[in-house]
Amino acid sequence: MNVSLILIILFVGALVTFLSGDKLASKVALFFGLAAAACSIVLLNHFNLGENISFISQWISKPNVSFALKADGLSIAMVLLTTVLTAIITFSSFESQYKNAKSFYALILFMSFAMVGTFLASDGLLYYIFWELSLIPIYFIALVWGNGDVEERRKAVVKFFIYTLAGSLFMLIAFVYLYQKSGSFLIEDLYKVTLSSTEQFWIFLAFFLAYAIKIPLIPFHTWQANVYQKAPTVGTMLLSGIMLKMGLYSIIRWQLPLTPLAAEEYKYVFIAIGIAGVIYGSIVALKQRDLKKLLAYSSLAHVGLIAAGTYTLTIDGLRGAVLQMIAHGFVVVGLFYSAEIIYRRYETRVIAEMGGIRSQTPKFTSMFLILVMASISLPATFNFVGEFTVLYSLSQVNLWFAILGGTTIILGAYYMLRMFQYAMLGETNSKMFADVSMNEGITLVAIIAVLLFFGLYPKPIIDLITPSLEEILNQINRIN
Repeated sequence: MNVSLILIILFVGALVTFLSGDKLASKVALFFGLAAAACSIVLLNHFNLGENISFISQWISKPNVSFALKADGLSIAMVLLTTVLTAIITFSSFESQYKNAKSFYALILFMSFAMVGTFLASDGLLYYIFWELSLIPIYFIALVWGNGDVEERRKAVVKFFIYTLAGSLFMLIAFVYLYQKSGSFLIEDLYKVTLSSTEQFWIFLAFFLAYAIKIPLIPFHTWQANVYQKAPTVGTMLLSGIMLKMGLYSIIRWQLPLTPLAAEEYKYVFIAIGIAGVIYGSIVALKQRDLKKLLAYSSLAHVGLIAAGTYTLTIDGLRGAVLQMIAHGFVVVGLFYSAEIIYRRYETRVIAEMGGIRSQTPKFTSMFLILVMASISLPATFNFVGEFTVLYSLSQVNLWFAILGGTTIILGAYYMLRMFQYAMLGETNSKMFADVSMNEGITLVAIIAVLLFFGLYPKPIIDLITPSLEEILNQINRIN
């Protein structure tokens, strides 16, 4: 059994979903989403038993390109995040009606296929192909099934597509340069290339442009809030829960090990950029009246802290970043889904037009409160484990980095609790708020269960990712 089976399931699932017709599309997509998640768990068990589940085959002879998939603890953790969230996101959409549903759900599975390929690829050109393929489905999901004025939506989506594509071209140029040095795109061969400090700087910068736009980091974030707002909730959850993790993962897998001298020399600059995103995202979130935009800027603040953790070049920083990536994926999907539940009943995303929900549905209020507390990293939630570890790694580099990075907890607590107060508490709203349905309840409970379980017992994930991160750190610390 090898790891390519997950890609086959998702790709075949996308085709079968498209051919199944609009009535069956959602159920077929969920079946293949669950099959991919189950396959990920089976592969994890094989990996834990010490079996080799990686895959490599010669693909193109000139240039020398291999269809190479590497399954170590880090990539398997990201594949599990992708496949489990894909199944949850697909299930969460069941109570919404979509025109041309077969295309909509096929695009979800195809996007998951591309993202899984990005996390597994160990050949630079193959990785780049999967990276770019993931743009296509989200472009159409946001453009065709998005919210608001069509012209405004088109502008936001086209800006996102062009912006991201342009940044990725710099990464492609870097890979071509590295190929000329090594004669191979395989990551093991690229790791062995000897580069001068000047060469490393330009390659580091080329990768940074691609990743900073995708994550996004300031000042490359200008596409984010509009796209998150204009995309349908399923698209927003795919973007925030999984797709932005491609950039953060790639910093660890590709950028830092390939350019260790540049990473060490400029780490203070890039840690500062990440922390600037924390402060900027939190301050802008304070001013938001639209719930979806508030959550978008809150996400910007959290991913800034994660990026800062990766650039510390410490095992705690890398481990904390990966833990926070996974935790953030679940909590942000839960929050955006909660915003969608509110919108279904009140047909508004303006926080001031909500209120009084608690008196009508204590059940939903309680689940939403848990998600809010997880978002602000309350102890016993998964987010606390990752955020505390990242802050600890920042303190190892410079105490002020940890203090400034910690503002995400203080400011986050303020704007998230204030939002909760205005949205959920107060006098009973004149509009009726129906209690959560069974599908909505199952979705929220599944997300909350993950956040609480790994908040209390993160050891399985820590044990899974640590050996891979130690290998990467050894590569970063090598002497050129």
